[in-house]
Amino acid sequence: MARWTPIERTLRAQHGPLLVGVDEVGRGPLAGPVVACAIVMPPGRRAIAGVDDSKKLDAATRVTLAARIREQALVVSLGAASAREIDCINIYHATVLAMRRALSRVPGRLGCQPHHVLVDGKPLRTLGIVHTAVVKGDAKCYAIACASIVAKVTRDRLMHALAVRYEGYAWERNSGYGTAAHRAAVDERGLTPHHRRSFCLDDQVALRLDTVATDAFDVPSQSFLTERVHE
Repeated sequence: MARWTPIERTLRAQHGPLLVGVDEVGRGPLAGPVVACAIVMPPGRRAIAGVDDSKKLDAATRVTLAARIREQALVVSLGAASAREIDCINIYHATVLAMRRALSRVPGRLGCQPHHVLVDGKPLRTLGIVHTAVVKGDAKCYAIACASIVAKVTRDRLMHALAVRYEGYAWERNSGYGTAAHRAAVDERGLTPHHRRSFCLDDQVALRLDTVATDAFDVPSQSFLTERVHE
């Protein structure tokens, strides 16, 4: 990407130059918060080379770009919703809550109201702010891609810090996602205060169902099939 896109140029012409790009990371993990970033990049400055959807970048590149984005941004605002909040209100509403928290700090730091908000994904009726939603926006809009990178780097650093306090779950490598090693650690060590209990319960139920299904519908042996053919 590394450029201001036609979507952003059109919105600037319609609303004004100060666009807020918003994205979140951490919807899917078994542990840790969901983190949102709201960011305003300077409209008169060229896009930073290499900026793209954070999922397409390796960790080292994200860290380098996040530092450059922070240096150039007019505003960087972060918001989060905890594992407990995710369990209480579900991941959709927790994601919106994290975005609202990030957006709430933007006017104060910017010194004025931004002209328009760009959000990755589908429209969010509970966001409480007029916005334009762009499906796969982190791959289509420069401002959203910048927010995606900063949010990802921030959340990864948080999970690395938590990994020091809660050893054995390999959060420094999996960032709380449900890898085989993480699931095995949950079975062995139990849940921490940073685990999303609703996610872990769903995960354990799914694993049990898979086991039951495999046992109940196991493929018959070749000898059994041969016997049936000759009956």
